[in-house]
Amino acid sequence: MVAAECAPYAKVGGMADMIASLSRSLSKLGHEIKVIIPFYSSIDKSRYCFRFVGSACVHMGCQTEHWIGLYETSLSDDLIIWLVEYADFFNRKGIYDEPSGEYKDNAYRFGLFSKAALEICKDTGWIPDIFHVHDWQTSLVSAYLKIWPNLLSPFKNSASLLTIHNVCYQGKYDAMVVPYLGIDWQLFRADKFEDYGKINLLKAGIVYSDFITTVSPTYAKEILEPHGGAGLHEFLKKRSGELVGILNGVDTDIWNPKTDTLIPSNYDKKDLQGKIVCKKVLQEKFNLRQSPDIPIIGMVTRLHYQKGISLLIPILREALAKQDFQFVLLGKGQRDYEDFFKSIAMEFPGKVAAYIGFSEELAHLIFSGSDFFLMPSFYEPCGLGQLYSQLYGTIPIARATGGIVDSVEDIRKDPKGTGFLFAEPSSQALLDVLKTALDCWKNEPQLIQNAQKNGMGKDFSWETAAQKYEEIYIKLSQKKPK
Repeated sequence: MVAAECAPYAKVGGMADMIASLSRSLSKLGHEIKVIIPFYSSIDKSRYCFRFVGSACVHMGCQTEHWIGLYETSLSDDLIIWLVEYADFFNRKGIYDEPSGEYKDNAYRFGLFSKAALEICKDTGWIPDIFHVHDWQTSLVSAYLKIWPNLLSPFKNSASLLTIHNVCYQGKYDAMVVPYLGIDWQLFRADKFEDYGKINLLKAGIVYSDFITTVSPTYAKEILEPHGGAGLHEFLKKRSGELVGILNGVDTDIWNPKTDTLIPSNYDKKDLQGKIVCKKVLQEKFNLRQSPDIPIIGMVTRLHYQKGISLLIPILREALAKQDFQFVLLGKGQRDYEDFFKSIAMEFPGKVAAYIGFSEELAHLIFSGSDFFLMPSFYEPCGLGQLYSQLYGTIPIARATGGIVDSVEDIRKDPKGTGFLFAEPSSQALLDVLKTALDCWKNEPQLIQNAQKNGMGKDFSWETAAQKYEEIYIKLSQKKPK
């Protein structure tokens, strides 16, 4: 499992959780797994036990050699994490960027890391059946496996699987990195690496990987269309026979209202009294007017264009002025979005609260204490918020896109439904569904209770997803000559 992130060591988004949870689930199924990530300086060395394993020489292009250090730790009893140490590239505060923007040498950083993953496996004699790589940062692993002279390759029987977590992030960089990566200029063409004069690392992964997955079935369909493929839909269409979507799971050891240690009172679908306590504490924590009868709409999100914040801003003030509900936000991101939520909280004291930043404890409190969870995303490859919220009996109000379509059913159309969905990416459509959900809260309490209990009864555990990945691994390994 070759990735740029893995929780709890290095995490920017949902990919880190997926790497850790999927690896643990595969290990439980009896597979021998090793996860390899960069050894970022931001990883807390005092919190975890790391063991120095040795060093290796990584040969890049232009006759460049880098000596890297290899450390290991354990994610669980029989699951090893390998960490690649190279100070010039990974001894930095950020993983992908700094406050002023993305690191300009990311193609060099993750190119070295991708080659190092192969070198370490070769040097240690640990030759996997499958290299499972993730997003653009490690797509080069798939390319290197194919480019390596087959007669000399220790990996000639190893297959590669690429998981696309977000097709909009592709790793496009100046072509001057091509010689360093050890890529022949003859391969720098539109059907391989080249993309309007630049190198596109995700495109290379799509071309060279033996199989491709995305993090939900609907997203796998969306990226085949021009609006969803971010310029790569034609290349993905060519691989559609080797492309499937598998919905991400949830680590139910962490996200389970019955056992969650971060919430003030535990509960389950048979007894929701604990949720009432969580709502009361949430109102107290954020200085909201105390009342169990006022519905709370919560958001835990990155304040980014993708998350549909621009749909919410034009209608939130009107909704708050005319509707009886409370709104709580936890998130950080674009400065103008942060400023908006700060100002709206000041404008509606006791009714709106905004915490700019992130807190694991507050996230759990909002998921448990809110009545509705808002996700007006323009696109959502999988989405975790709607999964967490349903398990906590908090009803999603969400746009029908990507993984949301695969995990939330509209209670207005399906007696087994768990949420309220809207399709059109417009502020008016969002306002309409908000009004509908709030009207149901007031006038159709049985419908609300059904949606809550239906959501809490869902199985979003990683075991199901792990079995689907296992099936792909087996098919790929059987195709390779032994």
